[in-house]
Amino acid sequence: MKSLYFLCCVFAFVTAKAQNTKPCSAPQIKQFDFWIGDWDLTWSDTLHGTNWIEKIMDGCTLQENFYDPHNKYVGKSWSVYNPNKKEWQQTWVDNGGGYIALTGGMVGDSMVLTAHETTTPRGKTKSRMVYYNITPQSFLWNWESSADGGITRKLNWKIHYQRKR
Repeated sequence: MKSLYFLCCVFAFVTAKAQNTKPCSAPQIKQFDFWIGDWDLTWSDTLHGTNWIEKIMDGCTLQENFYDPHNKYVGKSWSVYNPNKKEWQQTWVDNGGGYIALTGGMVGDSMVLTAHETTTPRGKTKSRMVYYNITPQSFLWNWESSADGGITRKLNWKIHYQRKR
């Protein structure tokens, strides 16, 4: 059974190479390019951090490197566009043991990624992040949650991104 699986994988790889397909060639792969770069972050008007986003793995993956020096909080995410599902997929991990999986894409002029619904002692919660007011030099980012399936949302964290000069 294992050898059949191996042969199928080899066949799929060889077929893709023979068709000369370019990985990550979907036009949507550029939707997140606004985020690439070195950023100064501000939240709660006085707290500051940094975020450095780069394309890795032959331009197929965005890697985020978040740092909040005040709380010594470090996080990383990896984002890829899945052309089969026609959506962005992001995985977040941090030095507090946090893990979040999100999916989504462009909604109008905003990038919206939604986490899977979680159940807490207070009920079910659905969270999302929204990148909006996007310009070449800045944008806003919100972390929001909803306890009623998205009818109403609570703003948990708002970050202003300013590109480093």
